[in-house]
Amino acid sequence: MTLRSTFDLLAEATAANKGLPAFNVIHIETAEALAAVAADTGIPLILQISENCAKYHGEFSPIALATLEIARRSSGNLAVHLDHATSTELCKAAIDLGFGSVMYDGAHLPYDENVAQTQAVVAYAHERGVAVEAELGEIGGKDGAHAPGVRTDPQEAQEFATATGVDALAVAVGSSHAMVDRTAALDHELIAKLRQAVPVPLVLHGSSGLPDSEIAAGVRSGMTKINVSTQLVKLFTAGVREFLQDNPTVVDSRKYIDAGRKALTAEAARLAQIIAG
Repeated sequence: MTLRSTFDLLAEATAANKGLPAFNVIHIETAEALAAVAADTGIPLILQISENCAKYHGEFSPIALATLEIARRSSGNLAVHLDHATSTELCKAAIDLGFGSVMYDGAHLPYDENVAQTQAVVAYAHERGVAVEAELGEIGGKDGAHAPGVRTDPQEAQEFATATGVDALAVAVGSSHAMVDRTAALDHELIAKLRQAVPVPLVLHGSSGLPDSEIAAGVRSGMTKINVSTQLVKLFTAGVREFLQDNPTVVDSRKYIDAGRKALTAEAARLAQIIAG
């Protein structure tokens, strides 16, 4: 199966009132595991590479090209997405490589500059059939809009989405990045208001900090694209740690990395079912 368009996956999920799982790639083993989940479950899935992931690997194109090839060779319904890029040049590089969507994160910029930079990315992307996600206000973990008590304003979100022409919008509704405890709670009343006000699908970042019931309820309230990273990394690490504790003499890294990959695969499949309903 060829790569799916992010436009199509978002449209299909929105029409069916379902969530669309968007899981972060950290290394090739993650991409392999997530592609297997899409193939085995039949659930459409977005593979995400963040700007931080690109920095970890030293260059963007090797991990990007590997992920694209893994997705192309999979029988699953997969799109590839650039997550949290603060550089317009990185967005253009991902678009030129064949990504189905990019997230330009100008939340750290003054509002007018965020709008202008996002508009520029949207223009470049739309000319090439690529979708764009943006963020209004910072998404937690950095004392941003997902910090306690801070939320996205529906009217401002509507104005931003209309002004920029984005295809999906990340909003602050109670979750926070990099949480290892699944104790966060969403503002479902606000999600419903945002769903009515914003003309594009809503994106939930920081979903690792939410219990299963909150993720499912968030989708019912109006969220579409559900991002997960930390929870999957946590399970991968736990799988590696358990294997090494049980097999202290093993030196072949493929063996303990495979244990981590299997743990991540199981959790990704479970979460995909919850998100997609």
